[in-house]
Order: sequence, then structure tokens, then C-alpha cells
Amino acid sequence: MKKKTVLVLGATGNLGAYSAIALKEAGYDVIASGQRKSDNGFFEDFDIPYYSIDITKKDDFKCLEHSTIDIVANFAGQLPSRYQFDPQGLIRTITEGTLNVLEFMREQGANKIIFPTTPYDLYYLHDTGEPMLPDAERSYPPTGDHSIYTIAKNAAVDLIEHYHNEYGISRFIFRFFTIYQYHPNAYHFADTKMRKMPYRMLMEKASKGEPIVIHGNPERVKELVYIKDFVQAIVKAADSDLAGGFYNIAAKERVTLEQMIRGIVDVFSPADNRSEISYDRTQPDTLQTMLDMSKTQKELGYQPQYSYIDMLKDIKKEMVEEPFAKLWNTGEYYEKLYGELKHK
Repeated sequence: MKKKTVLVLGATGNLGAYSAIALKEAGYDVIASGQRKSDNGFFEDFDIPYYSIDITKKDDFKCLEHSTIDIVANFAGQLPSRYQFDPQGLIRTITEGTLNVLEFMREQGANKIIFPTTPYDLYYLHDTGEPMLPDAERSYPPTGDHSIYTIAKNAAVDLIEHYHNEYGISRFIFRFFTIYQYHPNAYHFADTKMRKMPYRMLMEKASKGEPIVIHGNPERVKELVYIKDFVQAIVKAADSDLAGGFYNIAAKERVTLEQMIRGIVDVFSPADNRSEISYDRTQPDTLQTMLDMSKTQKELGYQPQYSYIDMLKDIKKEMVEEPFAKLWNTGEYYEKLYGELKHK
């Protein structure tokens, strides 16, 4: 049987790079693309061709007109955590860009799309204390930096549903909270301001043996999905003969905020200089994140393999090895870059 070809859009990003490699290792022919003009030869090392494609420009897809594409994994589009607030950019790269992708698929005869959505489409269920179901009615936050982002994602999903109904394109819409991984750039935008990601800041504190304060209720629960479990779901979606639908991607085990912090201290703190943990319940509670993944397990056979501690140990290992340095540069590079920006 001829191997199927997967086009991974946004392949230079956090999710796309790992997914492209996982699909290649699973036996697919993979074409990687990103908005960057060059991937610095990274994908060539995996025998994966790379093309520069801006999905907001229909003409950019012409470089693939002689390729046979069976499946598209679309990770392209702006993230509110990686850019200053840009409503037009969110609509252009997520909604309009997805429409361009779908039109390309229709013209090419590609019959499956894998697309990440946001758990903020179920924001009204975040604090119910119950796992959110994959097919719950979608909405969006009325305010905040994820509001327009969620509107753009919902519109893109609606377009995908239309192309599914009109042209028979199967669709696998994945909903998940933060996918944890080591990326050398530990900084992001939160409420339009650049900050170090909270979990990376905690790892840094623990590695220095600095005290850590747990804010709010330490029993709040979080889904901490590791990138190497996430890509398992991508491969299983590519393998599936189903028409697809909405699927929640959750962790092997939920952990409380306290378990999260204590795990970071156990893995990252030196044995002779462990971070001391204290509590401040007067601070606001952290977001509680729980997703029902029973549909994903039943229909796709998704079974996450990494425990929380296993995930932390693997992140620590990749911090040393820097396996994506050729594509993303190093942690030292970003610390120097953003350290300098802070002092300007």
C-alpha cells in the first residue's frame, strides 16, 4: 500500500515540529512547512522536505501543486501568548488562513485535516469542578486576551465543519490546555506583557533552590499533557478511518497544584539545596483544567504514557541536549535576547 503524505503546516512551531517528526517515524511521507523562509536545514536531517508557506497567501501553496497530499495537520496561526495583541492578525492567520488551507485541500483532493482548537471555547465550564466533555456547546470568553483568539478558532472550526459536510473532508479537532515541553524560548505574552512562562519560572527557581510560594487553593487540579503524548494523538488521528469530530487531549494523570510544585522541586532542586515551599491562600486560585478524554481513548485508542514526574525528567534532559537547537536556537540565546530587551 502506498504511504500517505501528511502536510504539516506550522512545522517550525512548538507542536508542529514534534508532530512532523512523529508522523515521519510512524511511516508517513511528511512535508513540513512554515512561514519562516528557512528551517536552517533541520527537517532535511529527518528526510523531510521543507517549504516556506504563509497560509494567509493563497499563491504560497503553488509550490505544492505537483505534490499529492492526503492529510493536512494545520498548526499554523498566531497565538496570543507569542505575539502582542493583534486582533486582525488572529483573524487573518487562524480563520482566513484555515479557509485557504481548506480550499487547497479541496482542489488537491486531500481528505483529512487535523486542527488544534482552544479549551477557551468551553470557558464557561472551566470552574464547574467536572471534566469538560468534547462535544459540549462552544462559546468564547467575552473579555481577555483569549477572547478574539477563541472567536477566530471557533470560526475556523465552523469552516472545517462546512467542508466536512460539503466535501467529505474528515476532521479531527483537538482541544487541550498547555502542552508541556522544553522550548528554548521560555518567554511569552500574558495580558499583552512579556513574561517568563510560569512553569519555566518555577523550574528555574527550583534549580536555584529558591523558595516557592503556592498561591490560592493548592488542591486545584490541572491537566499537564506532555508533547510526546500529544504527538501520539496526532499519529492516531492520521491513522484513523473515522470521520472524526471533537477530541479532548488530556494527561495520563491529573495533578493538584501542590503536586505540580512538589514534583518540580523533586526533579529540579539540588539535593543539598531544595526549594522551601510555603502557602499564600489570600492569592487568587489558579485556573482548574479538566478534560474528559474518554471519547479520544475509545475512538482513537489514545493512551498517554508519561506520568507527570516522567515528563519533568524528560524536559530536564532536553534542556541539556537541546534537540531542536538547529531549528529554534538555544535557551542561552533567548535569555540573552530578552534579558537585553528588559533593560532597554
